[in-house]
Amino acid sequence: MTTSLPLSPDYDAWPIEADLEAVSFTSRLLTVRWSDGRESRYHGIWLRENAADETTVNPATRERILDLSTLPGWPEITGAEIDEAGALCVNFVTDVGYLRFHPGWLRAHDYDNAGDPEPPLVPVTLWYGGTEASPDSLDASDLFDTEPFCEAEEAILAPALMSVLSKGIVRLRGLPTEPDSLKAIAQRIGPIRPTNFGLLFDVKAKPDPDSNAYTSIALPPHTDLPTREYHPGLQILHCLENSVEGGEAVMLDGFAVAEALRERDPKAFTTLTRVRWCYANTARTTDYVWYSPMIRLDHRGELLEVRIADFLRGPLQIPFDEVESAYEALMTLQRMLREPGFAIRFTYEPGDAVIFDNRRLLHARDAFEGTSGHRWLQGCYMERDEIRSRYRMVQRARRRRRLTTEV
Repeated sequence: MTTSLPLSPDYDAWPIEADLEAVSFTSRLLTVRWSDGRESRYHGIWLRENAADETTVNPATRERILDLSTLPGWPEITGAEIDEAGALCVNFVTDVGYLRFHPGWLRAHDYDNAGDPEPPLVPVTLWYGGTEASPDSLDASDLFDTEPFCEAEEAILAPALMSVLSKGIVRLRGLPTEPDSLKAIAQRIGPIRPTNFGLLFDVKAKPDPDSNAYTSIALPPHTDLPTREYHPGLQILHCLENSVEGGEAVMLDGFAVAEALRERDPKAFTTLTRVRWCYANTARTTDYVWYSPMIRLDHRGELLEVRIADFLRGPLQIPFDEVESAYEALMTLQRMLREPGFAIRFTYEPGDAVIFDNRRLLHARDAFEGTSGHRWLQGCYMERDEIRSRYRMVQRARRRRRLTTEV
């Protein structure tokens, strides 16, 4: 008699929202009824490929080892039942006998009743600025008193991760101000992406600069490194010193600006999703060039990224008859970026670290008086994948603790 549930084909913990009550099948399709009345259909071939046994996944890595094309025939179903532990058991005519499926995992992957097949981890929230607006801010002074991946660390990181996934930005406060401590901060989320500016880069005025960021002049709203095929998904700016006059930080939700443009001037919006602008960073020792629209949409027509940096645009190279309409759309967008209602403004305090989505947020800076004090930020880049992975790990740990408590 089997009294324990099988493993799932991954490392996650899957709560059982409803019990399996009945099962029926044809040779290629299986239907189950749940205790809350839902019915779910699963294709036999889908079930065969997503089994958790050792013929399907490597038990050490949980990565698939099954090649469906090597089966002696189509994996037709010859039997199905619910066992004593509440697992679904399915018998296939091909290479194996009964395979068991965890009901929590099966329910979580019910594609027959799914809505959006690619739902966001956290719903995206557009935001606007104004004189009273500020970024979500969290006290992170205890972050380094916790062990990585422990519950106390998750209590600090979870709301920060949610803010970045939802609004594209969060400000952590009370962090160390020692040089290079940014590396340890970033690695609480995931690996850092090195660039030609280094693993970490210093944002302060310096002689012989290779970027406008390394001067005291004002910077217009922009995303960083649009000159790369895959410009970084995340940026962290960590304040070590700031005693200058001026230099206020400015942040805009590029998605909110783009949606406002879509509503106000659909033609300009469509133009900026279509025209491939040249982005170029031709420094003394590097030469990065990439062509891309300023606004990119996903397969559903939803905003995927914005790529805006006037000071890194190279000469426009498009068909002759499209040049004026492209510039008209560009100038419409540029005027919107100057509207105060889109921007939040704040001053970096030593120990602040601002994490933001570099493919969504536009950041800018007021000019500052370099002789009035010292302004020193350290920055680094990461990928969106890292914050999504870390958030999933937090959710996984919470589900596991919940299951342990319930047992």
